[in-house]
Amino acid sequence: MNKLWQKGVLGVLILLVAYNSVYFKKLDEVKATTAGFDGAAYATTFWSEKLTPAMEKGVDLSALLQQLQTNPDQAFATHSHALGIGNIKYFPVKGVATVKNVRENEVQVALDAQPAGTELTIATEYIFGNAVRDASGQIDINAFTNTMDFNTVSAELNNIIRTQVIPPFKGQVKTGDRVEFTGAIELNQKYLNFSSIEIIPVSLSVEKQ
Repeated sequence: MNKLWQKGVLGVLILLVAYNSVYFKKLDEVKATTAGFDGAAYATTFWSEKLTPAMEKGVDLSALLQQLQTNPDQAFATHSHALGIGNIKYFPVKGVATVKNVRENEVQVALDAQPAGTELTIATEYIFGNAVRDASGQIDINAFTNTMDFNTVSAELNNIIRTQVIPPFKGQVKTGDRVEFTGAIELNQKYLNFSSIEIIPVSLSVEKQ
């Protein structure tokens, strides 16, 4: 009987510990924790107050490509940004290029001084990822209470590019035009590839010939 009593007490204690260790929360309450964050409003303010100024102060893309050829470690250390540990880094860049080809989803461009074997394109269709958000070096992940809000900022910034930056550019750009741009590029520090560098634009200005 004593052993049965001890087992019974032990069982009750286990149940009590398990009950107090599990925390249930209504789905509506979970949704409410992020409902107060206005991603679109945050992105709009971030775009005008931090992102655009940071991109205007970005590294000249022609100079960056030259430095990446001669001293890549210094180029990454000086000009790139990343919020996590890894080989993927983002650069805020600017420059003036000549349009070589207007494609369905991108515009191929060439800089006046461009290393051999380098192909540059300006993305005009598939705008996604965190390149623009992270390249600026102006966003603090610790300012966000959860990753959902943080990722929402990227989505909203990309939406600004898709709806405000690209449409007027696509409506007028032609082969032979000169384009002044600011934007972000993504590079893998361990496996550098210059044959397909994509510029995610933040600003685009066409100079007709």
